[in-house]
Amino acid sequence: MENFLLFFENMPTWQKLLWVALVLGIFWLLEGYYALVKFRYNKWKHARTNFILLGFVMLINLIFGIITGGIFLWLNNSQFGLLQLFNLPVWAELILAIMVLDLIAQYFVHYLLHKVRWMWRLHLIHHTDTHVDATTGTRHHPFDFIIRESFALIAVVIMGMPVAYYLFYRILSIFFTYFTHANISLPKGIDQVLSYIIVTPNMHKFHHHFQLPWTDSNYGNMLSIWDRIFGTFIYDDTSRIRYGIDIVEDNTSDKIGYQLGIPFNKSIKTKN
Repeated sequence: MENFLLFFENMPTWQKLLWVALVLGIFWLLEGYYALVKFRYNKWKHARTNFILLGFVMLINLIFGIITGGIFLWLNNSQFGLLQLFNLPVWAELILAIMVLDLIAQYFVHYLLHKVRWMWRLHLIHHTDTHVDATTGTRHHPFDFIIRESFALIAVVIMGMPVAYYLFYRILSIFFTYFTHANISLPKGIDQVLSYIIVTPNMHKFHHHFQLPWTDSNYGNMLSIWDRIFGTFIYDDTSRIRYGIDIVEDNTSDKIGYQLGIPFNKSIKTKN
């Protein structure tokens, strides 16, 4: 187990970038053969907007990489965190760390992004995509992503986890981000059964419906248990889903300048 985790701890940047490209590429291809929704759109034009936003995310990752390194150095020296209070097997610590990261850095911060007005305005860009596909997973306003990364570091500090646990979580999170957003159609029975444990493509698509109450549901990224525990789980007929958001015009979806300005656009009236 230690050797397995050591691999992620020593994983070079080029391998991490390769993982992003590989997972995104696989789901990009699968969408062409097993599409949930038969979009009539320019796939490359649509992807361009989301890839530009991905570029901002990668730049922010470089900055947070420095901050993250400092935090893990401090944790290693101080022995701070909940994991330092118990003598658990490595596999149990890893599972616990992933669950807490998924709860705080995914479910909880995502819930706040919908419920706190200024956060919701930053998060709107993720919901203005009218053609939800694998690239939508990269579609975040830079300030939205900073908030998410900050909550991930809060979870790291609370748990006092080793860097290998965090890096393994990040690798898993990349897979689920593209998997849940991908425009793929799993057999409904399989998708439904899987949704008792993990977030599935169908489950997450309801979150991208253009109106409440579905928009404020299914906040999870990896584990579906948080939505079930906190009463935000929804599963229905995917044919009823319409993508986008009802307070932003659909025709602005691929206009990068307009999208980046949404949080500061006073003509857009938010719900809270």
